Amino acid sequence: MPFKKEKIRNIALIGHSGEGKTSLLEAILFSLKATDRLGKVDDGNTVSDHDQEEINRKISISLSLANANYKDIKINLLDTPGFFDFEGEMVSALTVADSAIIVTTASGGVSVGAEKAIEYCAEKNIPCLLFVNGINKENSDFYKTLEAFKEKYPGKILPISLPIIEGGKPAGFVDVLDKKAYKQGAEIAIPASLSAQVEEANGTLLEMAAESDEALLEKFFGGEELTTAEKKLGVKNRFKSADFIPVMAGVAVAPVELSGLCDYIEAIFPSAGDGRGAGYTASDGSQKQMLVSEDGKFAAQVFKSVADQFGKLSLFKVVRGKISSGMQVYNSNAEESEKIASMYIIRGKKQDGADELFAGDMGALAKLNYTSTGDTLCDTSEKITFNPIEFPAPVISLAVCAQEKGAEEKVVAGLTKLLDEDSTFRLEKNIETGEMLISGLGESQLDILCKKLKNKFKVGATLQAPKIPYRETVKKSVEQQGKHKKQSGGHGQYGDVHIRFEPLYEGDFEFADEIVGGVVPKNYIPAVEKGLRESIVKGVLAGYPVTGLKATLFFGSYHDVDSSEMSFKLAAGIAYREGLPKASPVLLEPIMSVKVTVPENYMGDIMGDMNKRRGRILGMDSHNGKTVINAEAPHVEMARYATDLRSMTQGRGKFGMEFSRYEEVPALSAQKIIEEYKKAQASNA
Repeated sequence: MPFKKEKIRNIALIGHSGEGKTSLLEAILFSLKATDRLGKVDDGNTVSDHDQEEINRKISISLSLANANYKDIKINLLDTPGFFDFEGEMVSALTVADSAIIVTTASGGVSVGAEKAIEYCAEKNIPCLLFVNGINKENSDFYKTLEAFKEKYPGKILPISLPIIEGGKPAGFVDVLDKKAYKQGAEIAIPASLSAQVEEANGTLLEMAAESDEALLEKFFGGEELTTAEKKLGVKNRFKSADFIPVMAGVAVAPVELSGLCDYIEAIFPSAGDGRGAGYTASDGSQKQMLVSEDGKFAAQVFKSVADQFGKLSLFKVVRGKISSGMQVYNSNAEESEKIASMYIIRGKKQDGADELFAGDMGALAKLNYTSTGDTLCDTSEKITFNPIEFPAPVISLAVCAQEKGAEEKVVAGLTKLLDEDSTFRLEKNIETGEMLISGLGESQLDILCKKLKNKFKVGATLQAPKIPYRETVKKSVEQQGKHKKQSGGHGQYGDVHIRFEPLYEGDFEFADEIVGGVVPKNYIPAVEKGLRESIVKGVLAGYPVTGLKATLFFGSYHDVDSSEMSFKLAAGIAYREGLPKASPVLLEPIMSVKVTVPENYMGDIMGDMNKRRGRILGMDSHNGKTVINAEAPHVEMARYATDLRSMTQGRGKFGMEFSRYEEVPALSAQKIIEEYKKAQASNA
């Protein structure tokens, strides 16, 4: 039976890697009888981690959708990876989710993943609940963890459930809002050790609930008791507005007492109809906001694609109207029509056929020909386009090549299919170096993409450091003759040019003609320029393209019979090869403009590290409580910076960089580059 928006909860499970998101999903599904066994990450049999690489590595690497029914509501759960290389999966999930559960461990502190998840939710105004997992583990401390989050986010953290710990193990919980304690499903008296905390938290919750409505506030200050329904409505309104972060605790691998969590999902989590809606571009080009509604023409957004050798599955959320099997819909991004032939409700890799889905619900479509992640599907009579998903930009690039000779096209074809599955990596051929480059958020992501290529498409690929696109230029002016003379019976070949080579301070290359008296006929001058333009593609030091060069043709000679365009083109090449080594040629390296954002306490480490990379600090700014360091550094020194920055800041730092200009390579580095080039040339000879 299809569910309406009021009865749907779309929740993303987010947080640090390895802290129990997938285990919590398993516990919810099992406790709500959506599955008949409790899967375990270590056993490789969980609902959401079904990709071979996820099973091998025992981590989530892709967003996965599952669902369960509780009371009369449908809970759509989006399990996301916590590893930072797969941040794009979390972004996809939070684009369509109406709320989030941030899973963290009872370690006594605030994990980096939880910190980044809370920051992202705050930035997007997404309601989130903090679930403290693993309170049964040795050395775990829920209350110390709670205090750490309170200190980090003052005024935002409030427990709505407190665990009862006996002998270091969880034995039950106290519902703070109702002030009732439960043990093994039965109500018990609130333990004396928790009564003060329960009273304090309950008082804050009641005041918060009352502040959500003037009538409730008047009743509260009038000393009247709020009803249970009023309390929950008030808390729901404050939670929906992301005014606070409620906290609960549990043990995800042992799904006891999870009814407390599910009760709160039903009671205070926003329904699909209460969600933020989605920004879109209307058919007239205007920007609008679309709230989830069953009224109006059908509109949905694809938020995830899963590709394999057999085809593609497109996960989507209906934002308006409804979708039915057999419908003809329009993809406004691809500007193509699609036929809805196969529609499913999915739980991990399990697919159950569906005839129709209403606004607010999620499902999957198979056999779509033109649809990719982020695309809009809509009614053909009202064409709209949802705003694109804001994926993080790639920060690392590696060269990718086929393991087997002749399999390059298969590698490119396989990676192109995986682009639908992971929208945070890029694949492009570097025209200068001739290498195929794959760019992403981290080395692990790129390595896993190559593993997927092998698992799904049976083609192997290797990764290596990409070549740096160096340049060559000259530092002084020289004049050089280039003469091409050849006689081999019949017409000979004759071309003679005198060219001045000098530095050009703006631009890549400039050709000037200073011929007087016709010593070089005008019809041969374009051939001279062409010969030079073809020559500067390869420099005289290490074979890199030449930039910043001005070449002036000022003298020459010709033969009435033997001269030709080809002769003058070859003569220009001779002048180039013989003249440039005399013009003090130097190597240039690309300099990147870098912007690093880190918490203030890492500022010194980042600046010191940037100096070691031959970088220059240009200035610092502040943004959202963090320090933004503006710098410049050579491209070659920044090749693995994404990995190094993550290590230096425990994942709290981020950066972006773009090309700025070219600068001369230091002498020792240049000598090494030139020697390597000469060795490569000798080995290929």
